[in-house]
Amino acid sequence: MATETPAPVTGLMLLVPRLARQILRRSSPEQLGLDLRLLMALSYLADRDGAPQQDLDDVLCVDARNVVVLLNELEGLGLVIRRRDPTDRRRHRVHVTNSGRQTLSDAAHVQADIEDDLLQALEADERATLRRLTARVLHAAEPHDDPAKAGSSPIPT
Repeated sequence: MATETPAPVTGLMLLVPRLARQILRRSSPEQLGLDLRLLMALSYLADRDGAPQQDLDDVLCVDARNVVVLLNELEGLGLVIRRRDPTDRRRHRVHVTNSGRQTLSDAAHVQADIEDDLLQALEADERATLRRLTARVLHAAEPHDDPAKAGSSPIPT
């Protein structure tokens, strides 16, 4: 009697973290210009400039104390600034500086090379579709806050 081969694991819940591990293996702070955890936080903040500091706890799945350490690093590098929320003085909003945006732009070139290597099994249009769908899912899943409520002013470089 022949034994059946188990079906491969195909659920996104397992495939996405496996894909993330492949990304981690192919990238380094030296290549990206910044540690990947800092780059992930900076990317989220650039998408939602003026987001409450507390949002990062959930987005990055880290303890609030570690978010403070991470933001201290980003702020020390001049990539973000924290400002008190004018509508709730107990909370801070995080803004990406021009230098932070330039860091993201510089890292994007390296990311493109890593993605090309990792996603070589996909055609260009399939890669674009994957990127668009992933961004849509993340945007819907991550916390939303209206930074317009916080008031904005130009961010220094």
